[in-house]
Order: sequence, then structure tokens, then C-alpha cells
Amino acid sequence: MRVQILGTGCPKCKKLAANAEEAVRQAGVEAQIEKITGVAEIAKFGVMFTPALALDGQVKAAGKIPSVPQIVQWIMDVQAGG
Repeated sequence: MRVQILGTGCPKCKKLAANAEEAVRQAGVEAQIEKITGVAEIAKFGVMFTPALALDGQVKAAGKIPSVPQIVQWIMDVQAGG
């Protein structure tokens, strides 16, 4: 699984990255956490507001910092094929 943090490195982006790392740990899945900081790359996801979170290329949240339990749920949904 690829967990992608979309953002320029602001404090909110760092908090989202920390939440995502903790969610991956809690979910017990193997994941590659990728930080995408280039504006052009972020735009390819159709994201207008950062920070944003994508799982396997699918944007799950943009412009907010989802909680660790919410990210765990999304990870489990993606693992289940949803």
C-alpha cells in the first residue's frame, strides 16, 4: 500500500504525516509512506487544498487533518478492496 502525504511541508502537513504513520502502525499493514511536496505533483491529484492524504493514489482527505482512527478505517477499507 502507498500512503501519500500531499503538502508543501507546513506544520499541518507534518501533523498529517505523523497521524498517517501512527495509523499504519496501528493497522498493522505494510505501507510505503511518500511525501509529495511539489505543487505540480499535488495538482495531478486534483487537490486544491493541502494537506491531503491519498491511499494507493486515491485522495481520501484534502484541506484537513483526519484523525488516526479515521485513517486506520480508510486503510482497512482499501485493504478490503473498497
